[in-house]
Amino acid sequence: MIERRKKLHRRRGIYLLPNLFTTAALFSGFYAIVAAMQSRFEPAAAAIFIAMLLDGLDGRVARLTNTQTDFGAEYDSLSDMVSFGLAPALVMYQWALSGMGKAGWLAAFIYTAGAALRLARFNTQVGIADKRYFQGLASPAAAAIVAGLVWVGNDYGLEGKAMNLAAWTLTLLAGLLMVSNVRYHSFKGVNIKDRVPFVSILLIVLIIVLVSYDPPVILFSVFLLYALSGPVWTLLLLRQRRGERRAQRSNESQRSGDANGDAGEAEKKK
Repeated sequence: MIERRKKLHRRRGIYLLPNLFTTAALFSGFYAIVAAMQSRFEPAAAAIFIAMLLDGLDGRVARLTNTQTDFGAEYDSLSDMVSFGLAPALVMYQWALSGMGKAGWLAAFIYTAGAALRLARFNTQVGIADKRYFQGLASPAAAAIVAGLVWVGNDYGLEGKAMNLAAWTLTLLAGLLMVSNVRYHSFKGVNIKDRVPFVSILLIVLIIVLVSYDPPVILFSVFLLYALSGPVWTLLLLRQRRGERRAQRSNESQRSGDANGDAGEAEKKK
């Protein structure tokens, strides 16, 4: 009876460490919304990037400490919806889309709906899909593009009407890419436990220095290039598959032609 109570208590309990990171990420997303409502767009954008960092840590901490639970997975999804679905859309709306009327809030809603659908699809494909790739742009990367544009525009004084069209286009494309079938590298195959060459550590230091030089521009550029890499890579794969199909068809037609030729030679000999 005592053992049964212990097991029941163990099931009902939650692990504190990974859920602390998830809560911190949720708070960062909430803070970004509050800061945007006060027209403090630089800390709002920075808070979304901090949420990205915390979101990446909570899963790794859970795997390293063997504290993965269904509760943690569901809590992480809800946190992602706030930090990478609602927060970027509302920050962008407050920054540039509010002056565009219906077109502005519709673009923000499409982005939010795209993030919700992306997270729902990801949750249903856990254990089925190839972990090396994402189907559609991941919501943290989409949030980084939207928040990055706000951060860069605010840093360089490009606000309001001057950025309306760019903000509207980028928000809409980010939302659509999340629900697309475009494939992206997930980088989940990287094992941080393995030994790495000394050059890798030097490369990490150089990346940190580069990001520190101009965080808004560097972060926005990196995630924008990542978002563009998916469609480019998908088009290259489609082109390669078409070439393989053409080669296969030509080989089959050549084989059938050779077979017909051999049959004709056999008939002549008879």
